[in-house]
Amino acid sequence: MHAGFDRRTLLAGSLIGGGTLALPRIAFAQGSGTRNLLFVLLRGAADGMAMLAPVGDPGFEALRSAALADYEGAPRLGSFFAIHPALAEVAKSAAAGEALFVHAAATSYRERSHFDGQNLLETGGTAPYAAKDGWLNRLAGLMNAGAPSPLRALAIAATVPLALRGSAPVSNYAPSALPEASEDLLSRVSQLYAGDAELGPLWASALETKEMAVDDGMRNLRDASAAGDLAASLMRGPQGARIGMIELGGWDTHANQRGAFARSARQLDALLAAYKAGMGAGWADTMVVVATEFGRTARLNGTGGTDHGTGSAALVMGGAVRGGRVVADWPGLADRQLFEGRDLAPTIALESVLAGAVAEHLRLDPVRAMAQLFPGRSDAPLSGIVRG
Repeated sequence: MHAGFDRRTLLAGSLIGGGTLALPRIAFAQGSGTRNLLFVLLRGAADGMAMLAPVGDPGFEALRSAALADYEGAPRLGSFFAIHPALAEVAKSAAAGEALFVHAAATSYRERSHFDGQNLLETGGTAPYAAKDGWLNRLAGLMNAGAPSPLRALAIAATVPLALRGSAPVSNYAPSALPEASEDLLSRVSQLYAGDAELGPLWASALETKEMAVDDGMRNLRDASAAGDLAASLMRGPQGARIGMIELGGWDTHANQRGAFARSARQLDALLAAYKAGMGAGWADTMVVVATEFGRTARLNGTGGTDHGTGSAALVMGGAVRGGRVVADWPGLADRQLFEGRDLAPTIALESVLAGAVAEHLRLDPVRAMAQLFPGRSDAPLSGIVRG
């Protein structure tokens, strides 16, 4: 399966070795300006082999012959991979050179519990529950070091996800079905908190976030396109959040995967398309990283679904991303090549993808970023994600 492949980077249209870009590196974030990072967590273990199907691997047909029809005429990245047709806008970004996939990626977790897998992905620890804070919060801490004031870090969620919890200040915002508070009430609460050193700034930040949000009557985050618009309204411009996070569920496809995955993929595609459009000119300084806790089994089960697996795919998008390609050390899909005889074998550490992507985008030292965001790892941060 590896004949003719670069063992590190498989590029659409050409095969070349992955190289380190000559980007300016600094340990912390002075000069990062208005660069934006949005992390999208796909909760439930999204199937990377459905997201980006390895149609050029003969093992794919043997494992999922019923799914082959889904990829007839689907957008391709080279001759080997096909993008799921529900990800039409993502495919357009890839064709424009602004999106790349990293395949056969996984964290260091090798069990198959959603709770443990998500905990390890969000904390960046070496084992589930080994760390109490999140890697995105530690990233905010890196960005804040030496800065005149803390950057805005925001979860577009009803509660702050674990990835953003920690000592660096963060906030969250989500639409509410409750009636809007009157201006008089807001003014009275502002007066009440004005003299409180802790609650005063928190309340002021909440009001500022509320003013920035454009939700047009939105009552929850299930409308993916509206959620993308909302995220953009909270992150664009000099006063916007520099780090954002949003969660999408519905990826635990134990039955009828073809239909269930397509529905979730359309939601993801709509969110990303709306966010990109909403960022406007700010898209040039924006990166979106999409990841999940682990993948699915290579074979379909008896109900046309897949069960908890290991290797999956990650997606990186942005105006400066060196896209239009797939980064993969493809393991193959023959029975002997599957992890434990059932899963896509992981060959790239997801932690190295996350650390490398954010370090290049935010102009951080990649080695220090890897050590502080994902301590205890021996993998080098992935390079060459951003254009020079």
